[in-house]
Amino acid sequence: MMQKRVNRSMWLLRSVLHSNSRTLSSSSSDVDVLNNVLNNQVLVEGNGYTRMAILNRPSALNAINTNMATRLHKLYRTWEEDPHIAFLIIKGSGRAFAAGGDIVALYHLINQGKMEVCKEFFRTIYTFIYLIGTYMKPHVALLNGITMGGGAGVSIPGTFRVATDKTIFATPEVLIGFHPDAGASFYLSHLPGHLGEYLALTGEKLNGVEMVTCGLATHYSLSARLPLIEEQLGRLVTDDPSVIETTLEQYGDLVHLDSRSVLQRIEIVDKCFGHDTVEEIVDALEIAASETKDAWCISTLNRLKEACPLSLKVSLRSIREGRFQTLDQCLSREYRMTLQGISKQISGDYCEGVRARVIDKDMAPKWDPPTLEKVSEDMVDQYFLPLSESEPDLELPTKIREAFF
Repeated sequence: MMQKRVNRSMWLLRSVLHSNSRTLSSSSSDVDVLNNVLNNQVLVEGNGYTRMAILNRPSALNAINTNMATRLHKLYRTWEEDPHIAFLIIKGSGRAFAAGGDIVALYHLINQGKMEVCKEFFRTIYTFIYLIGTYMKPHVALLNGITMGGGAGVSIPGTFRVATDKTIFATPEVLIGFHPDAGASFYLSHLPGHLGEYLALTGEKLNGVEMVTCGLATHYSLSARLPLIEEQLGRLVTDDPSVIETTLEQYGDLVHLDSRSVLQRIEIVDKCFGHDTVEEIVDALEIAASETKDAWCISTLNRLKEACPLSLKVSLRSIREGRFQTLDQCLSREYRMTLQGISKQISGDYCEGVRARVIDKDMAPKWDPPTLEKVSEDMVDQYFLPLSESEPDLELPTKIREAFF
């Protein structure tokens, strides 16, 4: 009986997530089951002066879908207006905080021609990210485990980010024919030197120590201490960020960068990734690799050669523009870029990248264009053009909520 109930729940969930046109002729019990399944994708804990949102799709590494983003947005708005709630905490269940947006679901929706559903997803998550970046109450993100793409987007604009010994951060979108989005062009562009370009163009990972060292995280703690941190935060009766910070520092741990860390190589990162074009960056790495035979230069070069050529050029320009834009401007531009990227009017690289790395897993994407030399300026420019009159831009409440991130 239990197995039949679970199967029924999953059928109902798939009906909503994958069939925009189907109308469910369901009983009230079916609706209750469905609502329960959807609500359980974001759990709520806390009492007194705190509330905790728990991303709860552990089998999908807490990949964020439209339902989760919508529920988070509603919860956060309610909590912000509640005078009895002082601050918020967000974490993930299982071995991830959040691996990003649900790229598999998007892949299927694009191939089914359900572009409006895709647009709704991006509008919803980008708007939620702006809410976090303008939130009037302290926000603590516990980044224990995989924190990538959209997962970083829903945490980094907040007040505090606690990385751990299990944290793995990356913005690997260029490896699937996309661009670092969800506010990444803002926070990556504000990292020291040209570290942001390096992370955006290679998709390489940082650990928790590296995150706190470069400023992506505000605190570092061993994952074994997290239950104690959660307990102490739950006892606080304050909305004073300094008191929350003191608590996080009290249970923090010292960080020591590994000698092999990219943060020990900032000089060569700046030298190579500070060039104006992707071609010049590749040339600089090739020269450095041939002169020094350095393993880091060689592996970095190989990562660039794995990535989508069009995505590399689009992402470099995105990071460079992000240096001179506010969070809302970056999100609005990224939305335009995203619609261009998934429309297949310029290239089908996004679906091809997801197919090769996640669906078929043959790791052999056929990029279009296949090389940097064949990526024209016009193709790159098209990503940054205003949308058509019939296609509205992302609307963010900038007049009533000004980002201070």
